[in-house]
Amino acid sequence: MEYLQIIVPAALALVLSLIATPVLIPYLRRMKAGQSIREEGPQSHQVKAGTPTMGGLAIIAAVVIASLITGPVNGDMIIALAAFVAFGALGFLDDFVKVKMKRNLGLTAFQKLMLQIVIAAVLAIYQANLSETGTSIFIPFFNVHWDLGWAYVPFVAFVVVAMTNAVNLTDGLDGLASGVTMIVALFLTLVGHSFGFPEMTAFSASILGACLGFLFFNHYPAKVFMGDTGSLALGGGIAAAAIMMNIELIIPLAGGVYVAEVLSVILQVAYFKLTHGKRLFKMSPLHHHFELCGWKETKVVAVFWIVTAILCTVSFLAL
Repeated sequence: MEYLQIIVPAALALVLSLIATPVLIPYLRRMKAGQSIREEGPQSHQVKAGTPTMGGLAIIAAVVIASLITGPVNGDMIIALAAFVAFGALGFLDDFVKVKMKRNLGLTAFQKLMLQIVIAAVLAIYQANLSETGTSIFIPFFNVHWDLGWAYVPFVAFVVVAMTNAVNLTDGLDGLASGVTMIVALFLTLVGHSFGFPEMTAFSASILGACLGFLFFNHYPAKVFMGDTGSLALGGGIAAAAIMMNIELIIPLAGGVYVAEVLSVILQVAYFKLTHGKRLFKMSPLHHHFELCGWKETKVVAVFWIVTAILCTVSFLAL
């Protein structure tokens, strides 16, 4: 019976996502909310231009409804959902600008970063002042807690912003971000269930179910993309759940694919500048490098899913 705490929210979010996504797709088409593909990206992706984006709205709706119906509606649940929806709203604004202006770039990097920092800071301040753990973080593998004091808020804000943007960068292939996040959400669900976080169990299970439902329409060849609306929401939701359960330092391991994606971009830019135009990878983020190495898109996605499953298993054992 205890596993109903996982099955019910996941199943409800799955059904809601399966219903909401196909209803949303024709509406997005009427809005002409088609994806713009960057010209410098892989040429094989040009055929995806015009595929409806902002499908993340269905994920957000499914997660919010399933979480509120099946989980304890306490302070932790409200703040996690607030962060999830706030990041989704920021992503929606970014997507809307892209659609309206018919370009691949929406808000400026500075605008997005400042708004992300504000949302992340609110989440960090809540956790520092109203949680049982206060300003302490759990050190995995050593099984100790370390009180960061005044440094807790900036540290947690950094983790949230970094994770949110890492998930955003991962959303570049059909089914990649939704599949990887589904597996990470399963890990967070099991952590919540095993260590007594019923609200984060319901929240994470809802993300799991919503991503699975969305995958029915987002797998190759995708009928809809989640856009920044979905990727920023999922990144914020994953980070919020990890922070609420005091496992900030284990989520980079469980979400190792996210970390590899963002590091590939950082290393590519740094190497390009240091070597006056040479490239470390054929293209970044990392998934594009493997594509240009000759891997099929479906193979890249499958390998990244498998790697995520392995990393999540190791992370769970570390706890």
